[in-house]
Amino acid sequence: MTLTTIGFDADDTLWHNERFFHLTQERFHDLLANHAPREHLAERLLAAERRNIGHYGFGVKGFTLSMIETAIEVSEGRVPASVISEIMAAGREMLAHPIELLPHAREAIEALAGHYRIVLVTKGDLLDQERKLAQSGLGELFNAVEIVSDKKPEVYRTVFARHGTGPTEGMMVGNSLKSDVIPMIEAGGYGVHVPHDLTWALEHADPPTADPHFAELPDLGALPDLVARLA
Repeated sequence: MTLTTIGFDADDTLWHNERFFHLTQERFHDLLANHAPREHLAERLLAAERRNIGHYGFGVKGFTLSMIETAIEVSEGRVPASVISEIMAAGREMLAHPIELLPHAREAIEALAGHYRIVLVTKGDLLDQERKLAQSGLGELFNAVEIVSDKKPEVYRTVFARHGTGPTEGMMVGNSLKSDVIPMIEAGGYGVHVPHDLTWALEHADPPTADPHFAELPDLGALPDLVARLA
């Protein structure tokens, strides 16, 4: 395999993110406890998120709007304004949470930078992703940054052609099989799965274990050795 370009996902690949969604969802459950059981509320919120992705995109803002929509639905329009205010405050807190790098994130990128083109490919809200990248201290290690509305094979073809020599000489590293790994393999590149303990329900997918372009690592510390073996 000729490898020229390595892409990295951001949230829950380089730094923690999903934990803040889980904490906020717990707070949401407490706020709506008088209107719906926990399991029912979680199902309604997930359905709202799925329904709204095409309108609001990925990220905290869409999640906050989905929580507000769900609160109105399960309360049949009787949710107090004070609860809506608390939901909005929770969303603002998520947009200000501190960045905590995952183990080996910096070391892995530093080991590969200089030998390969290193590209950050992440989806979500533009301002929030830019904030997290700036606070991570990793920004200077990337040759390019792409914040996209979704991750599909055609997106990876475009990104790796723009910043590298095409997806067939590229690798995408991330925690999501559905967004980071499978569409990259479908684009002709290599997909490396680095699982995270917390994964959004809408990102679950079966691993393509039979595909020779697929690999799974316990953490980013194992990535430089994998790249050395492949290249």
